[in-house]
Amino acid sequence: TSEDARLEKVRSGNEAKLEQRRATVQEKLDRTLSERLTASFRTVDEKLGLVQTGLGEMRTMAESVRDLKGVLANVKTRGTFGETQLAAILANILTPAQYGAQVRVVPEGREAVDFAVRMPGASGEGPCWLPLDSKFPVEDYARLLDAEARAEAVAAAQARAALERAVLVQAKSVKPPYTTEFAVMYLPSEGLYAEVIRIPGLFEKLQRDWRITPAGPTVVSALINSLQMGFVTLALQERSSEVWKVLGEVKGEFLQFAEGFAKVQKKFPEAQPSLDAKQT
Repeated sequence: TSEDARLEKVRSGNEAKLEQRRATVQEKLDRTLSERLTASFRTVDEKLGLVQTGLGEMRTMAESVRDLKGVLANVKTRGTFGETQLAAILANILTPAQYGAQVRVVPEGREAVDFAVRMPGASGEGPCWLPLDSKFPVEDYARLLDAEARAEAVAAAQARAALERAVLVQAKSVKPPYTTEFAVMYLPSEGLYAEVIRIPGLFEKLQRDWRITPAGPTVVSALINSLQMGFVTLALQERSSEVWKVLGEVKGEFLQFAEGFAKVQKKFPEAQPSLDAKQT
């Protein structure tokens, strides 16, 4: 019938519209899902890139640490490391004329210390030097740190005893010169210096038997700063002496001038009648 045909037409139209709407919604869902997935994958890719960069930096740092460990494993380059550090401290505080490098502090001796500070009051045979020699017993110190990290008391005690022996052996090579009463053994690590100070009786033995004073970077900087202040004070005193000497000479000149002026003043009244007679 015509009514059935009309209903069929309406039903077909509704189905077509529903299909169109379903396709539109599906298209929007697919596009949104694709955009979100793309953004998520982009974020994940960026994070993975950051992780890869971090791993590369960690690998570079590990190689640097390994290179430093290799450098410090060699006795000669390890000594160079300490010398370089000490040279930087000296250069930042003193002038080049106030210290020297590879100085033979003992007359006619072949052994030289890494650095020596030129002290005031030179002797008749040469300048007065304060020796500063860098020492770095890193193997014994590393074994001590490793034993303490593993909380092994026996191994730590053995490593500490080995460190004490190494410090004493190296201290023997730092001989104070005839011009000063002590020398400084520079330890280029605050941790190493703290361990040396912590060993009972070692500091006193170094000073008493070998006339050696161990010092870390902070102590050496404070010592050199104190020496610099002493140098400045001495220079001011010397300059003051020169000024007083000049003032004394000026005072003498003034006294001579005053005496001469007094003589002229005394002679002038005697000469006045003669001048008056000549004018008349």
